[in-house]
Amino acid sequence: MSRFGLVGTITYDVITMEGETIHEGLGGILYQAAVLCGQEYEVNLYTNLGQGLETKVQELIKEWRTLNIGGINMVPGPGNRVFLDYLAGRERIEVLKSVVPPINPDRILKDLHKLDFLVMVLNSGFDMELDEWERVKKNANCPIWLDIHSLTLEKKIGSPREYVSIQGWKDWVEGIDYLQANKAEVAALLGCCRKNLDLAELERFGAEVFGLGIKAVFFTLGEEGLLLMEKKGSRSIAAVEGHSVVDSTGCGDVFCAGTAVCLSQGRDPFESAARGMGLASAAVSMRGVSPLFNLIKSDYHKFHNFSIKQILGNKKRT
Repeated sequence: MSRFGLVGTITYDVITMEGETIHEGLGGILYQAAVLCGQEYEVNLYTNLGQGLETKVQELIKEWRTLNIGGINMVPGPGNRVFLDYLAGRERIEVLKSVVPPINPDRILKDLHKLDFLVMVLNSGFDMELDEWERVKKNANCPIWLDIHSLTLEKKIGSPREYVSIQGWKDWVEGIDYLQANKAEVAALLGCCRKNLDLAELERFGAEVFGLGIKAVFFTLGEEGLLLMEKKGSRSIAAVEGHSVVDSTGCGDVFCAGTAVCLSQGRDPFESAARGMGLASAAVSMRGVSPLFNLIKSDYHKFHNFSIKQILGNKKRT
């Protein structure tokens, strides 16, 4: 089975809806880890973890038999704590209460030779410095997935984070294989924050990143599903219906891990993304990392058995 490297931040999320707390618990890169460990893939986790979250993390992962925690570096402080407020009809508000320092990649570099697939998720935007990330990319000899996510948010603590334009963003994505982003994040990269990009604009962005060596771009579109873009064209994939929406937090992370598994098995990006969407669509019906792990461990076979014909909205566009 494939051996995965996961790079990112373990967060402690306080999730509110219209100002009322509905859930709090561990999140961040642990969503991807739950999907992979639930299938008993070997996972090497690389992160800085605040000592204030150590006990909670130990309790959560105690049954994750295939998780290698040698890449977890303990640092002083409360850890990465974030408040997520979902407002009706509006984009969620994110406020960082505390962060951990950027990851030193020396342990990642030491382990790169034994990894089959590397996933980098910019959960906080403080996860790793660019020059250190470039060291990782330069020395990797396996496929790399990058979720751009919080790179496009202001680096500030204690107040709502707004999207900001990122000069030099191409340095972050050059040399990777697969890129994940939503439309708001892409708009920020293109210097037009808050613009609702249309298909033509997304395709122009895709053409730009393909010139940097990327094989496929996965645009996550929330309730609209996903747009997969490759050099040969683009296809849309709808979310699988039939699941009640309880909490959408972490669904993009679940999609990432589910898709990465299939890619690591040699499946094409479209089939991989369709199966990842099937899993993400189920994840909205639960809250938290632990229920996700339990779902994967007990029922993941049914997501592998999705027929591509069951995935709606897969008409090819050119």
